Amino acid sequence: MAGSAIPHFQNTSGHRVIEIGVREFMCVGANPPFDHPHVFLDMGDENERVCPYCSTLYRYNAALKPAETKPEGCIFDEAA
Repeated sequence: MAGSAIPHFQNTSGHRVIEIGVREFMCVGANPPFDHPHVFLDMGDENERVCPYCSTLYRYNAALKPAETKPEGCIFDEAA
């Protein structure tokens, strides 16, 4: 993903699994002020990765764009 911004994802709703369209990303936990340290995660060649802070399971879905999630609404916008 060189040359592009790393997408940030949040799990304020407490989903067990969030499908995402990237393998490199940041997890922020819940939205501030209930967030955890913003941690960079890299799936490498795998299709799943668990956040070590909030235990959210992120699953790669090639059909999704980098700013899309299943369920919807789990992209984190720092400007918001």
